[in-house]
Amino acid sequence: MLVVTGFCYEPVLPDSPSFQLSAKTIHNNRFFSALLQAYGHVFLAISGWRVTNQPPAIAKFVAIAAPHTSNWDFPVFMAAVGYLRTNISFLGKHSLFEGYFGWLFYWLGGIPVKRESGAASAVVDQVVQVFSESESLILGIAPEGTRSRVKKWKTGFYRIALAARVPIVPGYVDSKTKTIGFGEAFTPTGDMEADLIVLQNFYKDKTGINPQNH
Repeated sequence: MLVVTGFCYEPVLPDSPSFQLSAKTIHNNRFFSALLQAYGHVFLAISGWRVTNQPPAIAKFVAIAAPHTSNWDFPVFMAAVGYLRTNISFLGKHSLFEGYFGWLFYWLGGIPVKRESGAASAVVDQVVQVFSESESLILGIAPEGTRSRVKKWKTGFYRIALAARVPIVPGYVDSKTKTIGFGEAFTPTGDMEADLIVLQNFYKDKTGINPQNH
């Protein structure tokens, strides 16, 4: 559902020791947020996908998006975001933010991260700081970190939620039923291994858009 990386990346940030999310995003523009909502309604009507429920009414949380198996995850995700009029930020490969259309990903609420070894803790610390400085923030992350088949999830989303003291909300796409939805908010206990089992069990009956990449 999201074109989002894992946490082996270093964020591309301003020189300032802290940074805040830009207020100039599609969600803060009345005209374009209405346009995004219209896109969501049209896309869902034409494609046959439907949104089954809304995310919980919580000011701050990490929304995990799975299964992430296809490039189609992003337009489906954006259709759901528009349909629900939900302001969701995401981390993306820095290359998405470069070139002629790079501005678009910033405008959609994206935060670029750059591939660097040994940068996982730095990324977590920076994102936790953003949570602490924000009155409201929904951060969407694909725990697989790639569209390809993976044996285990990356754990950056969990470390961020735990350190920021915010809940985790499982979001999903299910190609079998062509539905997009959310589970209940889950509060990390600190026992990562046990908590990941609980979260992964939520997705056992969910099928991604490209099942070959499960």
